[in-house]
Amino acid sequence: MKRLLQRPYVYWLVGIFVFYLGLNVYISQFYETIQYLEIYAAEIHWTKFILGILFTLIISGLVAVNSVYEWIRYKERQQIKKSGVVACVGGVVGLATGVCSACVVSIFPLLFGLFGVSVSFASLPFQGMEVQLLVIVMLGLSLWWMGKK
Repeated sequence: MKRLLQRPYVYWLVGIFVFYLGLNVYISQFYETIQYLEIYAAEIHWTKFILGILFTLIISGLVAVNSVYEWIRYKERQQIKKSGVVACVGGVVGLATGVCSACVVSIFPLLFGLFGVSVSFASLPFQGMEVQLLVIVMLGLSLWWMGKK
């Protein structure tokens, strides 16, 4: 794990973090949402909004760490099948939730809409934050599996 903070891996960590976060903002169209923040400031549940952004930052960091750590383990010729699959699924689902999971049109609602099923993360009890927590757990589990020898 200490190798992650050495060159060139630290550059890859930062690059993957920024790329994943940018991709998440772009896919969830959070740049559109942020424009109306001042107008709807009184109606926003700020705790959920800030938690959603915090979870997105954590997911981006975990995706970056998982990616670089899996590359290091792969170069060492160690088996990473189980942790690699979990990290990949976690990364894709993390993109699907978006930055603010309650206010986005993301991949899952779009796919379900193709089949005539209307779905939104806003209809979940915690407006999709439970999906983000599940992704954090999956990515953490993946790191734990990779850390075991």
